[in-house]
Amino acid sequence: MTNPKCLNCGLVNFADASECKRCGAALGAAAEADEMPPQQASGVSDVDDEPQTTGSRSILKRVGVAVAVAAVLLVGCYVSLLETSTPADYEQRQLVARAIDIIERSGFERDAFLLRRLANFRTSDSWWNRWLGHQEAYAATNFPFQIVTLYPEFFQYPADDTERAVILLHEARHLAGAGEPSAFASVWRDKSRLGWTRERYGRTRVWRNVGEFTQKYAPEAFSCGQDGQSDCAEEAQASLR
Repeated sequence: MTNPKCLNCGLVNFADASECKRCGAALGAAAEADEMPPQQASGVSDVDDEPQTTGSRSILKRVGVAVAVAAVLLVGCYVSLLETSTPADYEQRQLVARAIDIIERSGFERDAFLLRRLANFRTSDSWWNRWLGHQEAYAATNFPFQIVTLYPEFFQYPADDTERAVILLHEARHLAGAGEPSAFASVWRDKSRLGWTRERYGRTRVWRNVGEFTQKYAPEAFSCGQDGQSDCAEEAQASLR
């Protein structure tokens, strides 16, 4: 048995002493118990809670890192799309603005908001569009980056601002996340609200092109009438007269 040393004053006491001869402090096991934190002295331990807390913090940290990395990648991709394409000039933006006004006056406020506030209009393909390639088109939308590319045909072939409004309404549906079938079907259904009717525009290039693509992507839009091949939107309008 070793002689206990007082933790308070440093005096070495006799082996059988329970208190320090000099200062009266408790020696041995009693002194150790006095130095222990309340939780340990009472037998209570939070060791079981520590792994759970550490694990939760680790998961949250990983999720945070993943979100940050994804955000950086998205921003970098967006910037690269802008840097590799040409912005619309002033006159082109004026044409776009007039077409959006028609969309808004026709009651498509949400579509007008997306085009006016969220869309970034470009007039040449970005690296992404060039890599993907595209068929003959008046415009194309990169979702979810909200970049709308207007090709030369958009400015050249429409008969007027109403036909450009039809094209932009289609792109607005893409800005909202719609695919080609839904975008073509909904625009063909809503075309008369823009004043785009067969009587006025049935002979234009845009009418023919949009009709052909609608039949390709949304054939159900031409499944009405006695022959089962008529324009459902026009049939619905006729029934209201």
